[in-house]
Amino acid sequence: MDKKSLLKKSLAEGIGAFALVFAGCGGAMVADRFPGALQPAVVPLLFGLAIAVMIYAVGHLSGAHFNPAVTVAFSVVRHFPRREVLPYCAAQVTGGLIAMALLSRMLPAGAAYGATLPMVPPAAAFCWEMILTFLLMFVITAVATDTRAVGTMAGVAIGGTVMLCAWLGGPVTGASMNPARSLAPALFQGTLSSLWIYWTAPFLGALAGAFTYERIRCGEAKPHAAKGCC
Repeated sequence: MDKKSLLKKSLAEGIGAFALVFAGCGGAMVADRFPGALQPAVVPLLFGLAIAVMIYAVGHLSGAHFNPAVTVAFSVVRHFPRREVLPYCAAQVTGGLIAMALLSRMLPAGAAYGATLPMVPPAAAFCWEMILTFLLMFVITAVATDTRAVGTMAGVAIGGTVMLCAWLGGPVTGASMNPARSLAPALFQGTLSSLWIYWTAPFLGALAGAFTYERIRCGEAKPHAAKGCC
């Protein structure tokens, strides 16, 4: 693949990660700064919808990972070229940072920036993030790499999984499942002490989810490259 093509794919990844942070963390910031304008329970819906619509928008261009943990996991199970991992991850992190920078400039000052914070001891939070990311990656691997899955429903399935995990795990850990989603708000909110959880557990959970689906995959001789992921 030429550098120009990789640049375009990475740009699509950056835009997808931007949309995720802008919509999801932006929703949390609006709820904090304008009480009553947006119910906090709506925020998981915003994250899920952002993922779903961006999968349909750029899934055919870049695969729509929007998540360094997903990119790395797909690379390890050989559904994604290793030479493209670093540009994808850099674009995803950059997209999240740009979204948070714009939100912080366009909204009044407030206490919340959508940071993911553990409400349970670190070990429990680590397990929560691993399991939530495992579930997400298991679904992604199924709908994105198995030709028997209904590919046109990838956005619905993956966006729905994000919403499900966010509603369940949001009150416990923030349900990040995505290092790029957690980094930007943590930097702007100044809550870096727990960031290590969100930069380790999702990678382990994603690897476990991808490997698990690969182990139970049956009846398909040649799995195809990952498309329409999140």
